Amino acid sequence: MYLPDIGFSLWLDFIERDFLQSTFKELIDKKIINGATSNPAIFKEAILNSPAYKEQLARLQEQDPKSRYEALAAKDIQEAAKILLPLYEKGDDGFISIEVDPRLANDAAGTIKEAHRLLKMIDMPNVMIKVPATEAGFEAMAELVGDGIHVNATLVFSPKQAIGCLDAFEKALANGSKAKSVISIFVSRFDRKLDPTLPAALRGKTGIMNAARIYNIIQERNLPHTRALFASTSVKGGDYPAYYYISNLLAPKSINTAPLATIEAFVEAGEKEPILPIPNEEIDKFFDALSDNGVDMQKVYDQLLQEGLEAFEIAFEEILKEL
Repeated sequence: MYLPDIGFSLWLDFIERDFLQSTFKELIDKKIINGATSNPAIFKEAILNSPAYKEQLARLQEQDPKSRYEALAAKDIQEAAKILLPLYEKGDDGFISIEVDPRLANDAAGTIKEAHRLLKMIDMPNVMIKVPATEAGFEAMAELVGDGIHVNATLVFSPKQAIGCLDAFEKALANGSKAKSVISIFVSRFDRKLDPTLPAALRGKTGIMNAARIYNIIQERNLPHTRALFASTSVKGGDYPAYYYISNLLAPKSINTAPLATIEAFVEAGEKEPILPIPNEEIDKFFDALSDNGVDMQKVYDQLLQEGLEAFEIAFEEILKEL
């Protein structure tokens, strides 16, 4: 845990085969990160641009593209899980996440089946299955957590999505599950979408205020094995410091997952004092101001979810096409 006094963890949002044996281990040894996440876009960049996968790929030529992708990804996830296992065994997170086929976002049964199959391939206890926060996803989350599988609910943009995740996890807990779960709240995409249309006083704050609102909802529900995870926290462009979305979302009992450069900037220069929780009254006042400036948040939530689902599906399709 990076800041054990408040229970704040940093997870690395990156995975690549050679990297796992070098910098990844160093970050763990230095107690900077204690977990990691992946997604189809990350694997696309790693598999298509790193020579580390060529040898295994050569042995997989007889398999179909999806089987090749899964073999490559499962090997990386398994290796990361082994490196993180000592942390997991002592209760200091130690999780690595892998996402199910993003084309299954609206297929609960398919998601459940694929999650079990991937976990059987990887065969490590500290793997979180990433499931998009759709209606089908909520159904899959409840069953997977009920089966004792750790779940990372991803692509969460709205409070309504977060409540759907919490309801799913609470249902599983009622049946005795002790599986861990995180709710991945996406942050920076709000500001990239809305900042150009907003007055200066409101820029750079929508993602933070929205995440703060969802964080309060998660804390109020107080499920014993569920935490908020702030995702999509890298800064695009030069308007804000690289660590902006880590320092401004520093919160007790939370996780921030970010690329290496973002984490390094935070460790070097970011503020380390908790900012959250922000009172709900202050958050409501901010969103009233957004509404006064013509922002329809429900429309923004719907657009960002659709864009997120499409981006991961496109990345996945591109990997399969290249393989």
